[in-house]
Amino acid sequence: MTDVPTSPPTSLTVALWATNLAQAVNGIDGWAALVDRRMAEAKAQGAELLVMPEYCSEQWLSFAPEGLAATEEIPWMAAQADAALEAIRALPAKHDMALLAGTVPVAFEAGEESVPPFLNRAHLLLPDGRVVRQDKLCLTPGEKDPEGWNLSTGDEVRIVEWKGVRLATLICLDVEMPALSSLLAPLDLDLLLVPSMTSKLSGYSRVFGCAKARAVELQCAVAAVGTIGGGATGKPREGSVSGCSLFVPCEEPLGYTGRVAEIPPAASVADEGPLLVAEVPLATIRELKQGQAEVWPGAWRADHVRAVQATERGED
Repeated sequence: MTDVPTSPPTSLTVALWATNLAQAVNGIDGWAALVDRRMAEAKAQGAELLVMPEYCSEQWLSFAPEGLAATEEIPWMAAQADAALEAIRALPAKHDMALLAGTVPVAFEAGEESVPPFLNRAHLLLPDGRVVRQDKLCLTPGEKDPEGWNLSTGDEVRIVEWKGVRLATLICLDVEMPALSSLLAPLDLDLLLVPSMTSKLSGYSRVFGCAKARAVELQCAVAAVGTIGGGATGKPREGSVSGCSLFVPCEEPLGYTGRVAEIPPAASVADEGPLLVAEVPLATIRELKQGQAEVWPGAWRADHVRAVQATERGED
């Protein structure tokens, strides 16, 4: 099966799965079976792409060795990553839909002892067999803590062409960085994917608020999804609070508010987590970007603008 269309699609149906980390899974095979089932549910609702959240791999801690210390969690999850990705590798072709398989820690050759040898990496698995990797670019304090998860950062944003759609992935905190928005602005994206994990409602509000702003700035759709709860480790653990949203530019033809669909944030759920399926109005967004937007100035840059200190007496 080929993913090369004769013309760009007028829309794309995406599914966002706010994964419940507190639901235990029976090993990597059990986790892969859960992903398989959720992809089937999304496909039955017309989805062409399923997006999972950042650190969906924390769900694996339900079958980790007992007594795993915080500093051991990233190395242990990274040791499972290859097997996990292999277990779901065939699912996009099976369901004829793409899968952003959240993020998982992966090991890499750091080259220096002072550089943590792990990255937080998203994997976009396409039905044509391609796997596109995106590393997190800006880390939270906990991700940089030598006594915590202790990760390194990536240095590239990868632009993907699939089914006539141009898309990219920014992981959680990355979407809060205006410099990355300026980098992406000239690249004519159709869709930005934002897998996230936030421990508090404040974090959710930052990530999702900035995701909505990126839809306005980039004149593209932004799909954001986060984790709910915390890994089932059998001991007290900080959980996560999130939901899922599909944002678009705040324009009249798109319904004025910039929101296509959303599931509000939650700290806990009883099942595997909510699934939001929504249609991205690609053709309408492209028309707006090509001159029909109300006020959008295009990929505007501030290179010609200087920041100056005003005098205490004001301007003469």
